[in-house]
Amino acid sequence: MNELPQKAYAFLKSVFGYDDFRPGQAEVIAAVLEGGPVMAIMPTGSGKSMCYQLPALVDEGLTLVVSPLIALMRDQVQQLRSLGVAAGTLNSTNDARETDEVWSSLRAGTLRLLFLSPERLAMDGLHQSLLRAGVRRIAIDEAHCVSEWGHDFRPEYRQIRTAVEAMGNVQVIAFTATADANTRADIAGRLFDRAPKIFVHSFDRPNLDLRFAAKDQPRRQIGSFLNAHRGQSGIIYCSSRDRTEKMADWLQENGFEGLPYHAGMDQQKRARNQDRFLQEDGIIIAATVAFGMGINKPDVRFVIHADMPASVEAYYQEIGRAGRDGLPAATLTLYGVEDMALRRRQIDEKSIGEERRRMEQARFTRLTMLCEAASCRRQALLACFDEQSEPCGACDICRGEVDLYDGSIDAQKALSAVYRTGQRFGAGYLTDVLTGAASETITRNGHDLLKTFGVGADKSRATWTSVYRQLFAAAALESASEQHGGFRLTEKGEAILLGRQTISLRKEQARSVEKARSRTKRGGSEATEGLDEADVALFGALRRRRLEIAREEGVAAYVVFADRTLMELARQKPLSLKEMAGIHGIGATKLDRFGQAFLEVLQASA
Repeated sequence: MNELPQKAYAFLKSVFGYDDFRPGQAEVIAAVLEGGPVMAIMPTGSGKSMCYQLPALVDEGLTLVVSPLIALMRDQVQQLRSLGVAAGTLNSTNDARETDEVWSSLRAGTLRLLFLSPERLAMDGLHQSLLRAGVRRIAIDEAHCVSEWGHDFRPEYRQIRTAVEAMGNVQVIAFTATADANTRADIAGRLFDRAPKIFVHSFDRPNLDLRFAAKDQPRRQIGSFLNAHRGQSGIIYCSSRDRTEKMADWLQENGFEGLPYHAGMDQQKRARNQDRFLQEDGIIIAATVAFGMGINKPDVRFVIHADMPASVEAYYQEIGRAGRDGLPAATLTLYGVEDMALRRRQIDEKSIGEERRRMEQARFTRLTMLCEAASCRRQALLACFDEQSEPCGACDICRGEVDLYDGSIDAQKALSAVYRTGQRFGAGYLTDVLTGAASETITRNGHDLLKTFGVGADKSRATWTSVYRQLFAAAALESASEQHGGFRLTEKGEAILLGRQTISLRKEQARSVEKARSRTKRGGSEATEGLDEADVALFGALRRRRLEIAREEGVAAYVVFADRTLMELARQKPLSLKEMAGIHGIGATKLDRFGQAFLEVLQASA
């Protein structure tokens, strides 16, 4: 691999304000500058965009960036222009003036990055115009969208290869945060005319705190978590549009700045809510998975899944929206047996081939195993991407927030209740049988006369519900009926019932969220760790000045300066523009535009 030219490092400092590359960036950028096809799988927050932005500056050519969302395009263009980089986008939200400016820059040869949707790239006549503008390469963001094996397949991505061929096979580079071996092979076959140079970087996000909890009064659990993160920006993912609206209302009723976001909302209101989330601090978005892809807000401090995600890949992508600035961020995932049954039914009911169905079932099984893991969460998550690691020592299980025990006897009791009642009832009914709650239905069915009736009266209903959830996740139980639910034993379940196999179970862990909350309250916000009380106050003053500037400029707050930059300013307290130039994230253009305004805050606190 060739070494990077010296001007790559010069641009890194003068334009972006960084002293060095993040791990893995330099080798990808060097490969891009060599001119051949490149595919990079890099975790969210690792700086993928730098791998196509910097080469466009170094070789002074035009790079087309194919992006799935207009919001993402506009956001990146806004950020690049704030750095003094010539960037533009052609999309349906442009007014005539914006479009004219982009075409003028293209004709003049001054534009360095042009952001397009795959649909716009496929438009008749555009290819020749772009060729005349001297397009040098096409960078494909969120490249997993091209693959049916990916978790977010978009048919329009299939048109990209045709556009590449129409432009004379210009250089193609592709980026994604989530792609297993099958998806990578599919991406390579559909986007490139020859084997690309592939970079697969570690999927580990060590700054993310991974925490899972079984649903037990979910609003109480979410409220407890949020009380430890007041004033911070975050996302709460919900399984339906209605649930996002109700969650946003509940947030507002409890003193949080909560806003809904889903595809069924009025487009203007949805855009306003997204803009507030991007521009202000302390906004919590309650959203469906329609929100998030390409949301480049670096200071999202937490992501909550109020309902079980669709797959490990979706989970990884969604939690990856937190802590993109590298500072500590928290995640919480709530799940229940109903979530698991719903997801399995959705897979079974899809109009897809059997091979695809088996793959989706395997992905779902990995997710349930992650939810009910009996060892390090991070280790289990990375294993889903074929990456080996040591126990992290920092997830809820490694911290001792989850207790394990030999659950073979409890499992046998629970499985016996399933078998003796005819393998057709759900967790609620079976829990009544085990605890000896003689309901009218149980009496009518004669199940109060079974040997297993009341055999679990020494344990709570919550405990038995947890046992059934874990047995379902461990594939010892499966759905008895798509229409009516209920459980039946699998081969594994029969082996446990007959004593041929043991199983470890987790004790109830509702306390884990409370423990995490008390730990955070003792230690303060993890994101501002290392700042003393005066520094935290100064950090707050700098954020307020940032918000004022962002509103004046009509841009997202982080486009001015990221939280990490403000924290370094609060810690180092530079008292001149020359001293400020050495701070992470402050390049020449931003220093010139915003430096004096922040210097006034620093000098006032000195």
